[in-house]
Amino acid sequence: MDGWENFFLGQLGASAALGGLLFVAISINIERIMAEPDLPNRAMLALLLLLVVLVISALMLIPRQPLPLAGGEALVLGGILLFAGTAIEVSIGRAPRDRNRATYLTNVGLFAVSALPYVIGGILLLLGDAAGLYWIAAAIIFSVIKAVLDAWVLLVEIQR
Repeated sequence: MDGWENFFLGQLGASAALGGLLFVAISINIERIMAEPDLPNRAMLALLLLLVVLVISALMLIPRQPLPLAGGEALVLGGILLFAGTAIEVSIGRAPRDRNRATYLTNVGLFAVSALPYVIGGILLLLGDAAGLYWIAAAIIFSVIKAVLDAWVLLVEIQR
């Protein structure tokens, strides 16, 4: 995993900072968030995405870790994210609320491109293919984008 340390170190710090800011945003708007049927779940998904980025980045920084072990870690965390996040997205979709269907489907799509590359990357690393790191990097980038978009809704859009 030579050359990836700076990327994972940067993502570790960024996800920790963003997670902290998200906790503040949630606490500032907790009454409004709890009053909307889907916003508590959206907050949970944003935190989960950032937590997975933080944990995977930390695990990838373990020195001299064999690729298959790193792959197993990414596969397990990606699988947990995929399962839990899908349950959250389904719950959001079932919440009684007038919503723009296109916006909901966009959120589901962004979630999918955030979670699935962890699984693909994990499988590739398990097979000893270092290209899995690029899939994990894509998952991290899309996870941060999705989490920031959800945080925007929780902090700014909720005020409208």
